[in-house]
Amino acid sequence: MNVTEILFWILSALAIASALMVVLSKNPVHSVLWLIMVFFAISGHYILLNAQFLFIVNLIVYAGAIMVLFLFVIMLMNLNTDTEPQKNKWLKVAGVVAGGCLMLVFVAALKSSGTQQVQMGEGNIGLIENLGKALFNEYVLPFEISSVLFLSAMVGAVVIGKKGD
Repeated sequence: MNVTEILFWILSALAIASALMVVLSKNPVHSVLWLIMVFFAISGHYILLNAQFLFIVNLIVYAGAIMVLFLFVIMLMNLNTDTEPQKNKWLKVAGVVAGGCLMLVFVAALKSSGTQQVQMGEGNIGLIENLGKALFNEYVLPFEISSVLFLSAMVGAVVIGKKGD
């Protein structure tokens, strides 16, 4: 086993354990924090696959912005045991049955798929340099048009949000 495989198995175990803690945590804030840990583990997989752009986007968008939004919503809802509705026993049974069916589908899909050896971390497919070259050579006009569109949307949001004098 080389270093890449060891890192893959460590990140996979971390992602699975953190995902289980998301579901099993009683406190919703702790669930969000465990979900952030899942996103960090998935970002580690992106680095192992030599996809730096997806790594950065996953960290900034999901582990950063989306999780902060989830955390604020949960904190603003002020969940406690008095206001939380009682859970039905049959809903738990239905959840276990649905999860078991999903696991059977995954096992059947993995069983029917052929085994293929994939080398991780080789090539230059996911490099940010290639994305930059494509954006600024082949797609420079649509890139500039979208930047003007985003700039006008920001100016419009400031004008709409400004209070009248």
